[in-house]
Amino acid sequence: MSQSNKTSWDLGRFIQTLTYFEAVPIVSWFQKMFSGETPPPLIQPQAGLIFDFRVPSAPVNQIWGALDDVVMGGVSTSVLQQDAEGARFTGNVSTANSGGFASVRTRNLTPPLDLSRDLGLELKIKGDGNRYKFLIRDEDTWDSIAYAYSFDTIAGEWMTVRVPFADLIPVFRAKTVRGGPALNTTQIRSLQLMLSKFEYDGVLNPHFTAGTFALMVQSIGIY
Repeated sequence: MSQSNKTSWDLGRFIQTLTYFEAVPIVSWFQKMFSGETPPPLIQPQAGLIFDFRVPSAPVNQIWGALDDVVMGGVSTSVLQQDAEGARFTGNVSTANSGGFASVRTRNLTPPLDLSRDLGLELKIKGDGNRYKFLIRDEDTWDSIAYAYSFDTIAGEWMTVRVPFADLIPVFRAKTVRGGPALNTTQIRSLQLMLSKFEYDGVLNPHFTAGTFALMVQSIGIY
């Protein structure tokens, strides 16, 4: 890699990410002891909605946090911010330092959601023409298998995107897990939205554009 493509890495943001998601238990324990941080609020579907970002029951930053390519040396940035229309997933995705993804993820949901009676999740979104991913995990560990679904957006148009549990692809760090277990819908632990230059197994995202992005999310529900 040439020096011109090398960008300064943010160690502080890396540590902040690991701490927020309790990836290093001892660090998280000390932070809670000395900062008085409260655990994320309980989340349970109400009227078919898991998250209604138009009328949030708690600030989104208590539940959702940025999980960007800083964890692998990249410099992409993102945030989920409250907006009059919902929650805006926005930031800047960069391919510098071999990076290329930005995402927001919930902290582990406690207790986990039991969605075994449902067929999938339903997102009401307004995008920017990029192809995004929605990921679900059924384990509470930091780096577990995720179940992914890619969806395209039309710039400036509201859309309803259904994420069928039966169509989810088990992945580990963007590589498919051949013969991997099916999603355990009785214990949904976390949800994640991502913009990545990759699809799966090294294949490039055909609708990816580096730079600033914005995805408005009105709600995440079940069907």
